[in-house]
Amino acid sequence: MAETKMEISSDNLTAGGNTPHQPNNPLSRKLNKILETRLDNDKEMLEALKALSVFFTENSLRTRRNLRGDIERRSLSINEDFVLIFKGVKEELESVHEDVQAMSTCCEEMRNRLKAAKEQTQDLIVKTNKLQGENHRLEIRAQVAQAFLDKFQLSSEETSALRGSRDAPITEAFFSALSRVKHIHEDVKVLLRTNQQTAGLEIMEQMAVLQETSYEQLYRWAQNECRGLAQETCDVSPVLSQAMEALQDRPVLYKYTLDEFGTARRCAVVRGFIDALTRGGPGGTPRPIEMHSHDPMRYVGDMLAWLHQATASEKEHLDALLKQVTVLGVEENMQEVVSHITEGVCRPLKVRIEQVIVAEPGAVLLYKISNLLKFYHHTISAIIGTSVASLLMTIEEMHVLSKKVFFNSLSLHASRLMDKVELPPPDLGPTSSLTQTLVLLREVLASHDSSVVPLDARQADFAQVLSCILDPLLQLCTVSASNLGTGNMATYMVNSLYVMKTTLALFEFTDKRLEMLEFQIEAHLDTLLNEQASFVLTRVGLSYIYSCVQQHTPQQGPLSNVPGMDSSSMKAAMVQFDRYLSFPDTLVMPQLNFLLSAAIK
Repeated sequence: MAETKMEISSDNLTAGGNTPHQPNNPLSRKLNKILETRLDNDKEMLEALKALSVFFTENSLRTRRNLRGDIERRSLSINEDFVLIFKGVKEELESVHEDVQAMSTCCEEMRNRLKAAKEQTQDLIVKTNKLQGENHRLEIRAQVAQAFLDKFQLSSEETSALRGSRDAPITEAFFSALSRVKHIHEDVKVLLRTNQQTAGLEIMEQMAVLQETSYEQLYRWAQNECRGLAQETCDVSPVLSQAMEALQDRPVLYKYTLDEFGTARRCAVVRGFIDALTRGGPGGTPRPIEMHSHDPMRYVGDMLAWLHQATASEKEHLDALLKQVTVLGVEENMQEVVSHITEGVCRPLKVRIEQVIVAEPGAVLLYKISNLLKFYHHTISAIIGTSVASLLMTIEEMHVLSKKVFFNSLSLHASRLMDKVELPPPDLGPTSSLTQTLVLLREVLASHDSSVVPLDARQADFAQVLSCILDPLLQLCTVSASNLGTGNMATYMVNSLYVMKTTLALFEFTDKRLEMLEFQIEAHLDTLLNEQASFVLTRVGLSYIYSCVQQHTPQQGPLSNVPGMDSSSMKAAMVQFDRYLSFPDTLVMPQLNFLLSAAIK
C-alpha cells in the first residue's frame, strides 16, 4: 500500500510537473489530505486494511488494477453466502409462520367451541354457583350446630359414665362428666336472654334431670363406701373425698353422707374401745386396760389416752374425707361428726371412772385423777375444736365429780381433826395429826406441781386446796394451844406455823399464804420476846423495880422513899443484871430450847 501511494504520488507529481502550479487544485488538496491522514487514529481504515490483507497477498500492478474488481467479487461472494444462509432462515421462519397460523386457527376454533359451550352451560354454571353458596352456608350452619352441641350437650362417653349401672364403681370420668353437666346448666342461662329460650329451657331441664340422677347415684355409692369403713382401720380413698366435694352442692345428701360416715366410725370406735378394755391389742399387746383396774391412776389414764388417740385418728380421717370441700361451715361439720363418733364411748367411760371415784382411793389419788381429767379435757377439746361434744362433757362431769369427792375428803379429814383435838406434845412441837395433814398437803401440792393442767386452772385449784387444809390446821393449832401458858402457847404456835411455812415454801402460788404465816410467826415471836424479858427481869430482881418506875408519879415523891427502891436494893439488882449480861445463856426460858427453827433461836 505504501508503494502504491508512493507510485500515485510520483505519477501525480510527474503530471504536476508538466502543468503549471495550481495551489487550489482539488486533486492536490485531496492528496494532501490523504497524505496528512494518520492511520493510527482511523479504526475503520485499519479494519478495512486488515480485511484487505486477507486476500490481497501480492502487491503488483496487475493486482492493484484488479483490486476493485476483486473487492467487488469478494463482496458479491459474501452476499451470496449471506443470501444462501438467510434462505434457510427464511424457510424456517415460513415453517414457523405456518405452524403459528395453524395454532391460531386451532385456537380460534377452540374459542368458538368454548363460546358455544359457555352459551350452552350458562344455566348449569349459575346453578353450580348457587349450590356452592348454599353448601358454604350449610357448612357454616353445621359448624355452628356442632359448636352448640359441644357446648350444651354431653358426649356419648360422658353420658355412659353418668348413666352406668347401679353397682358400677365411680371413676374420674364420672366426676368429669358431672362437672360438665354443671357447667352446661350454668352456661345455658345465656340462651334464656336470647331468642333461643325454648332450646335453653329444654337443655336446662335435661341437665337438671341428669344432675339429680347423677347426684343420687353418687350418694348411694358414697353411702356404701362409708358403711364399709366400720372397721377399726379406716382408709379414706381419694375418690370418696372427691365425692364429698361434689356432694357439697347438695347439702341434704352431703349431710346424710356425713351422718353415715359418723355412724360407721362410731360403731368402730365403740368396738375398738371395748376390745381395748377387755381383749387388748393384737396378740395380747398391749394388755387389756381392765387388767390395771387395781391401779386407779393408770386405769383412768390408759382409758383417756386411748380415747385421745382415737379422737385424733378420727379427726385425721375426717380431714382426709373433707379435704376438698370448700363449703362454709366445714369446721362445724367436722366438730359435729367427731362429737357423734366419740359419743358412743361416753357411757362405758363414765361408768368405769365413776366406779374409781366412788371407791375413794384417797385424797391424793383423787386429786391426781382430777388433774388428769382436766388435762385430757383440755387436750381433746383442742382436737375437736369445741367443748360441747358429749365426750368432753362426760370428761368434765367426771372432773367435777372427782374434784368434789376430793374436797369432800379434805373436809372430812379436817372435821375429824376438829372432832378429836390432840394436845401439844411436851416438846411443844407439831402434833402427829398436824404432821400427817402436812404430809397429805405436801403430796397433794407435789402432784399439783407435776400436773400438766394449764397455769390459770392450777392457780385457782391451789388457792382452794390451801384454804381447805390450812385454815382448819390453823384453827386446830389455836384450839390445841388454848390451855397452855403464854410462853408455851407462843412456842407451840411458832413451831406449828414454821412447819407449815417450810412445807408451803417448796411450791408455787403460795406467796400470800407464806406472807400470812410470816406475820403470825412474828406476832407470836413478839409474845415470846416479852415473856423472855419478864423472865430475865424477874430472875435478876428488876421486875419489881421496873413496875415501880412505870407506876411512879411525881406527886408520890422521890423513888428512894418507895419500899424496895433504896440504893442497896438497886445495887444488888444491877449486880445480878450485870452477871446476866456477862452470861446471857444462863437465864433462857426453857420453851426457847424447843424452837425448831435455828434462825428464830
